[in-house]
Amino acid sequence: MWLPWMEFAVVLTVMAMLTVPMGQWLARCFTSEHHTWLERLTYGTLGVNPQEQMGWQRYGAALLLSNAVMMLLGYLILRTQDWLPLNPLEIAAQPPHLAFNTAASFITNTNWQAYAGESSLTNATQMAAITFLMFAGATTGVAVCGGFVRGLARSSSLNMGNYWVDYVRVLWRVLLPLSLLVALFYVWQGIPQTLNTQTLATTVEGAHQQLMMGPVASLESIKHLGTNGGGFFSMNAAHPFENPTPLTNLVHILSMLLIPASLTYAFGSMLLQRRQGWVFFGACLVLFVGFLSLVFTAEQGGSQLLARAGADQQASVTQPGGNMEGKELRFGIADTALFVTTTTAATTGSVNAMHDSLTPLGSITPLALMMLNCVFGGDGVGLINLTQYAILTVFLAGMMIGRTPEFLGKKIEVREIKLVMLSVLAHPAVILGFTALAALWPDASASLNNHGPHGFSEILYAYASAAANNGSAFAGLNANTPFFNTTIGLAMIAGRFLTLLPLLAVAGSMAAKATVPAGPGTFPTATPLFMGLLVFVVLVVGGLTFLPALALGPVIEHLQMLVGQLYA
Repeated sequence: MWLPWMEFAVVLTVMAMLTVPMGQWLARCFTSEHHTWLERLTYGTLGVNPQEQMGWQRYGAALLLSNAVMMLLGYLILRTQDWLPLNPLEIAAQPPHLAFNTAASFITNTNWQAYAGESSLTNATQMAAITFLMFAGATTGVAVCGGFVRGLARSSSLNMGNYWVDYVRVLWRVLLPLSLLVALFYVWQGIPQTLNTQTLATTVEGAHQQLMMGPVASLESIKHLGTNGGGFFSMNAAHPFENPTPLTNLVHILSMLLIPASLTYAFGSMLLQRRQGWVFFGACLVLFVGFLSLVFTAEQGGSQLLARAGADQQASVTQPGGNMEGKELRFGIADTALFVTTTTAATTGSVNAMHDSLTPLGSITPLALMMLNCVFGGDGVGLINLTQYAILTVFLAGMMIGRTPEFLGKKIEVREIKLVMLSVLAHPAVILGFTALAALWPDASASLNNHGPHGFSEILYAYASAAANNGSAFAGLNANTPFFNTTIGLAMIAGRFLTLLPLLAVAGSMAAKATVPAGPGTFPTATPLFMGLLVFVVLVVGGLTFLPALALGPVIEHLQMLVGQLYA
């Protein structure tokens, strides 16, 4: 029984050890004044001036414009893939509503898939649209995080850097080299990397089998390093071509956590306040371990209802026990629970098991992590979201002691709090608003394989995943309809930019403020006390916001299970 906990401890220790060198690498990427020849060539090709300094408005406008152009390009490729090469199976183009959903999904770093990749996309589209947008979405998130932290670090300045410089550096210095190394490792482990579309195999019984192939390893590397999550195959990381060995499963998990965790260290380095970065790291780690414990104990405990249905839930030499429905035997409960927690904490969305088969209490972990959206979080945006809760924490602490709150030597005033609350409330508004619309929409119930509380949970999960830019799903919902493709696509765009832009404005506002020296009434934010308060505020604010929706879904499901056991 102690072996899973030892595994969890080892994985999290390795993650913490990687945080320092990777954090130093990211900090140098954001602060270096030197441009490589490749970067200068890119600036010239784009026609941008790397010396230009941007205020938050221009920085945000460059972000929106670039993402809109790349989304349009991805949409056009998806709509015309039947005309493109590398299509020997003559796969048709995606219809307009599905192409919109897919393009919105991948540019926003969500990677929600309302299609089966191996049967809906060609190898050309997997590379030119999907992998391209995976790099674009992840690079945008990390680049904006660099500008955000730079804004917090500056004093009496109207500028927060140059978006194009941040974007190009993150792409060339971080994501491309890391993805190349990880892709080579995946090829070594047996993940395919080929332009062939299929391989015809003969089974032991003599039957012929068609095995779909393609450039899988290159997609898998940026999929996890970029906290993207979209699978080459519909089974995602449960497919043996995407996740063939225990070692690839471990590297998937570490890749998802690598950049989000390391950005906490880069945050402290750029601000010359390393302890502040470790406080952020510690807060995320406490929340991560808590939710991991919840899903692991819930799945390992199983359910008496499954036992009465004939499922063997007793741990033995041949099986791990607990709720194994929807899980791979080669991963078991422990590796599944760790993957579930990681993929939703880091808002990746990659899955090595069916989340729809989690127990009611176990399903609270992925739902809650997506709703909080700051426990390490996605590349770049996770740290930005955590910082908004830190600002909210010092505001509440300041109100309790009757002083103007301060954070990082800057006074937090009305403008900053309004912008923070706009971002905090936008997230649940998107999730709950679209969930309510889907619950009332006449034809939406036809997409459900389950009705009652679990059916509601499937809809809630879909929009929580979209707004959090996660991409995983309770797969009992058929989302490939015009209604769901359109509304989920809009939820992904709103969840990305309605939370990101107000926080960019916060960074711009704080950059313009003069740094004030700490006084006797200053509440220190680089302490274990602040870390505890930050965890408390994240749970309370997030819990109060989403508790009604959780109570209508997983909580009622759990109560139904308990009542069923009582009257059995």
